Amino acid sequence: MKLTTRPRALIFDVNETLLDLSAVQEAFNRAFQNDYAFKYWFQLLLQYSLVDTLTGQFHDFKQIGEAVLSMTEEFFGHSLPTEEKRELLQTMVQVEPHPDVEQGLSLLKEAGFRLFTLTNSPDETLKKQMEATGLGHFFEATWTVNAVKRYKPHPDTYNQALRELNLLPDQTMLIAAHGWDIAGAAHVGMKTAFIHRKGQSLYPLSSPSDLQGETLIDLAQQLISLPA
Repeated sequence: MKLTTRPRALIFDVNETLLDLSAVQEAFNRAFQNDYAFKYWFQLLLQYSLVDTLTGQFHDFKQIGEAVLSMTEEFFGHSLPTEEKRELLQTMVQVEPHPDVEQGLSLLKEAGFRLFTLTNSPDETLKKQMEATGLGHFFEATWTVNAVKRYKPHPDTYNQALRELNLLPDQTMLIAAHGWDIAGAAHVGMKTAFIHRKGQSLYPLSSPSDLQGETLIDLAQQLISLPA
């Protein structure tokens, strides 16, 4: 463990880190009758969010999701009715937290950690997710990339959160289940913690994460054990 003291603020990614997207995956795969449909769509969602960032454009995640759903239809040669496509995209706000999340957040909150979120999802989606899951009360603030109109892992997204906190990068920690998110936060000097969600791994060419855990409870216990 590299850390010798507690971070002063913990910033959480949301989708897949806190929220379980398995129901979304099942819905996509069932609609396209293909076990790889969700994975293909979600990778396109991430890919074209970066295309927007690199080309100086900005469409929110919902807009990109709709656009790449059309690309997914073309790839699999399977057209969906308009209403079914709307319902598929709506599943992103009808997800549940991973089973370990509420206890992990409770442990951290009770230990005095300041908790925040930073997600690529638009403000409206994040608000609905927090309301539907009941997780919103854990967080001092919930941020999206809409403020800077660039997607993670662009440095501006993390630096905006640091400005909001008025903290130095090494006083903060990003907690995420995506190697690309961990790499982005580490690049600007933040501490990082990786949750080993199913199918996710760290990027070998980036700096290793400061902490790793199978669950948020694991990470919470490691963080609580650090001196304040």
